[in-house]
Amino acid sequence: MGTKTLKIDSRTDRLIVVRQFVSDAAREFGFAEDDISKISLAVDEACTNVIKHAYGFDKSKTLKITVVPGKDRLEILITDTGKQFDPDKVSTPDMKEYLTHYRKGGLGVYLMKKLMDEVDYQPLPGGKNEVRLVKYLGR
Repeated sequence: MGTKTLKIDSRTDRLIVVRQFVSDAAREFGFAEDDISKISLAVDEACTNVIKHAYGFDKSKTLKITVVPGKDRLEILITDTGKQFDPDKVSTPDMKEYLTHYRKGGLGVYLMKKLMDEVDYQPLPGGKNEVRLVKYLGR
């Protein structure tokens, strides 16, 4: 399996295409269905964050999703040109408090970190941003 890339418009109705693209790649790489679901959900959350926060629902923008297979891991890179984001400023939610008050949203970064083995964010040259999600096979 080689590197695969998908480019989508910044629209939440395109996330189904992203989930299918990532699920197919993870399945081809050899992940079990449980891990495929985790990877797909984490990528969905990352893309949703870009669409909502980095782009402010601007449908004229695009996201690039790249799946890079490694020896024992699958890396998913999500690249955008939106507002920069500092993941260190996102606090871990108090789940009891969260559920008691029936809050909605705000769990994206927390979920990504729970579902994946590595989650990194970095600004790139040229005003780009990249979220890197890694899942190891057999962990």
